Amino acid sequence: MFFKKLKKYRVELKTNMWLYLMFLPVFLWYVLFSYLPMGGMVIAFQKYDIVKGILHSSWVGLRNFKILFDDPYFFRLFRNTLLMNVYGIVFGFPLPIILAIAFNEIRRKRFKKITQTISYLPYFISSVVVMSMVIQFVSTTGLVNVFLNHLGIKSIFFLQEAKYFRTIFISTGIWQGTGFGAIIYMAALAGISNDQYEAATVDGAGKFQKMLYITLPGLAPTIVIMLLINLGSILNVGHERIILLYNPSIYETADVFNSYIYREGILNRRYSYGQAMTIFQNVIGFALVYTANKITRKLDGTTLW
Repeated sequence: MFFKKLKKYRVELKTNMWLYLMFLPVFLWYVLFSYLPMGGMVIAFQKYDIVKGILHSSWVGLRNFKILFDDPYFFRLFRNTLLMNVYGIVFGFPLPIILAIAFNEIRRKRFKKITQTISYLPYFISSVVVMSMVIQFVSTTGLVNVFLNHLGIKSIFFLQEAKYFRTIFISTGIWQGTGFGAIIYMAALAGISNDQYEAATVDGAGKFQKMLYITLPGLAPTIVIMLLINLGSILNVGHERIILLYNPSIYETADVFNSYIYREGILNRRYSYGQAMTIFQNVIGFALVYTANKITRKLDGTTLW
């Protein structure tokens, strides 16, 4: 039995050798940067000393998690992180779907290619550049305030008042990611047979009816999968953009788990505490994905695993 399986694997490897060679760099990347570093999670249960290392640092059990839940900023961090992601899903998640459907309806190929390229470009601009642009736009002498001044409204210190931060952050994220996010939905649309649309046309269906009864059902599995993936990072926010924008005066709405980990775990060298916070984020994310996956499996059979 063993030799039969070995022979089968050898035939498979020989048949698809070049495909496996192409996959090898990806495999090595995940092993080196995703799986091997998981061993470092153990420092969440230690009083980690960078000199002593993981093997010789003292064990403290769940002490770091107790410190986390007793932290006076824990609720603020939890609320801000959760709200950032919920707002991102509510306002940002549907837009790539709408954009993909809109692109799918364009019949002029040249115009379609140009608009698609324009929509993808923001994604490839560095976050540092994007945040620098935002800072310039919302400064007291920036484009936004110049426009408000022309309307007779006094200049607003957007990055000094906490109430404006979430709107600025979510808006820039939507602008930067909507076009690129539409790619996967366009790929799903390409898999819908034209025969369905032609049959619907013969039956007298209009564009809206085709979208409602053919396009959206065809996109449904992809939408569910992408939503599940987004739920997995419900307590993870891109801290790079936040760190580039925020300041102590707006921590009330801008400070999230990842930015706090950066300040406490790295700058203040509380490595064990930062790792404990990361584990907490990932456990919550996994629990949400697992629960949502079970629900979608029962509803329509679409699952991640």
